[in-house]
Order: sequence, then C-alpha cells, then structure tokens
Amino acid sequence: MIGASLLPLSRSDVWWVRIFEFPRLQLTLCFLVIFVMYVLVREDPSAADHVFLGLLAACLTYQLWRMYPYTPLARVEVERGSRRDDESAVGILISNVYMDNRNTHVLRELIAENDPDLMLFVETNAWWEQALSDLQDNHPFTVRSIKENTYGMLLFSRLELRNARVQFLVQDDVPSIATEVLLPSGKSIQLRCVHPRPPAPQESDRSAERDAELLIVAKEMQGCDDPTIVAGDLNDVAWSRTNTLFKRISGLVDPRVGRGFFSTFNARWPMLRYPLDHVFCSTQFRVLAFKVLRNCGSDHFPVFARLSLEPSATAEPREPPPSPDDQQEAREKINAVEPRGR
Repeated sequence: MIGASLLPLSRSDVWWVRIFEFPRLQLTLCFLVIFVMYVLVREDPSAADHVFLGLLAACLTYQLWRMYPYTPLARVEVERGSRRDDESAVGILISNVYMDNRNTHVLRELIAENDPDLMLFVETNAWWEQALSDLQDNHPFTVRSIKENTYGMLLFSRLELRNARVQFLVQDDVPSIATEVLLPSGKSIQLRCVHPRPPAPQESDRSAERDAELLIVAKEMQGCDDPTIVAGDLNDVAWSRTNTLFKRISGLVDPRVGRGFFSTFNARWPMLRYPLDHVFCSTQFRVLAFKVLRNCGSDHFPVFARLSLEPSATAEPREPPPSPDDQQEAREKINAVEPRGR
C-alpha cells in the first residue's frame, strides 16, 4: 500500500501505475486500520518499526491531503447560486447507461424528476438510440455518435444547439461532442462532452490517450472568455494528476470541491466507488444543484447538475495558473499520441 501511494507520483502512463490514483479512500481506510493495529500489537517497537510507522503516517497524510478538497471541510470552489432565474440556468443530466443494460424505466423516472435541459448519454449503441428516441419530443436538438464499442454518445437538448459537431480528438473510435448552447436569456455557452478510453487491461495498457483527449479540450478552453461547461464520464478520478493538470490548463472549476466526492462508479460494488463522472464549469457559473442520482441498472450512477450563469459569480480556482512545467507536461502528453483534430 505504501508502494501504491508512491507509484502515482511518477509521470508514467502505464495502466497499473495510474490505476492506483483511483482508490485513495480505500487505501486511507486500510492505512488507518494497519497503523492502529501495528501500534497495538508491537509492544517493543524497534527502529525499523518506527520507520515503517513513519512511512504509514506520511502516506496516510498524503492521501488525506489529496482528498481533502472534495470534503465539506474545504472551501467551496463554486458558490451556491443566489437566484433561480430559469433564463440563465442550465440543468444537465449525465448517464453512462452501460451498453448491455436494458432497464430504461428508472432512467426515465430520473429525467422526469430532475427535468434537465441537456441530457448526455454515453455507451449508447443502436439499441439505446432506438429506446431513447422519444426523448426528442421534448428535447428536439440532438447530436449523435452511435457506436457498438461502448463509446457511443447521445446528446439531447431542449435548448438550441449551434455549430454542433462530433469530434474524434485522439482515436477514430472514441467520439466527443462540441457545441454552443443558447440559453433562454439569449446568452450562449460552450459545451464539451467527453468519454475517453480508460487505462485498464481490457481497454488500454496506458493512460496516454485519455490524458491527451482531456488536455486537448483543456488547451481549447485555455484563455476562452465564453462561459464553458465540460461534462462526461472522464474515466478519471477527481484527485488524479491529470485532473489537476486539466483544471490548471483550462482554468475551469469543479462544483464538487468543498461539497463531497459524489462517487459514481462502481454502482454495483459499494466498497469500490470513485468519482468518474464530472461536470466542470468556468468561473461565471454558480451551482444550484449537484447530486448523484439513484441506480438505473448501469454500473455508473447518473449525475445531475444545475448551474446558473450569473454576472456576479466569483468562483476562485483552487488550482494555481499553469506553470511552464505544467504546460510542458501537457504538451508531452498530447504529443505522446497522434491527435486527430476533427
């Protein structure tokens, strides 16, 4: 477990290194149990015991430090909305439906209960496209990229979409969506929907493709003055190195900071859950609602966020502006793959 804490400090993109960024909470609980038990069992600790306990304490402190921003003890990064002006608010529901799942009933209940303006579904194949086709009655603006490889995407919107396009930023079989969303107030926001391939034995033996896709989007958002939302199943945890770099490069903020983990995966394994489904926004937004919804038959819980575009919003990014080293690391990660740019 000490090794599992130290390995992710490297910049290696090998999957079995990066995967140890995920279970920080689980590692922390194990460290606490081992630390207490070791102190109780060792009646006459040696110098080596003290070194071991010191390493345990250091790793425990580090894991707590990495998770602290995503607890209610930390200061929020995005303020709670001061008004409920429907013309300046946008609600988005994100659901990794799990391609082989056939339970649409609960998902429809969640849509009715939360009344989202935007609905992003990932892992959508031809079956799911047909099963959800009637949602277009109330959400007529759609963007589709149907795949049978678990990387399909469906975006439904009741708000007008402009310049909507499907992009393949890194891999030809992994789409993303870029569009403008016109709010009832007349203002428009930039929306990017992503679902990169994760670092896992059955998917990819490295995190390079995932990291590159996220950082290409971050680079696109860097210096952008338009209100922006980036959402989707990022296949990355909130406290990872890449997530931190993404926030520094893009300048976007995270509504979860100061509020909680909001873990979404794995819905089937209560002891192994991580925050993989994300909603990032620019500093012009305040948060009206952010919650993880109940299980709808997938291995992911859906997420719902309602954000309010407010001129007086003063979100303060927790991450500092990108340093030259950050910029260099982002370039190296992007150059490690062959961006498609389309």
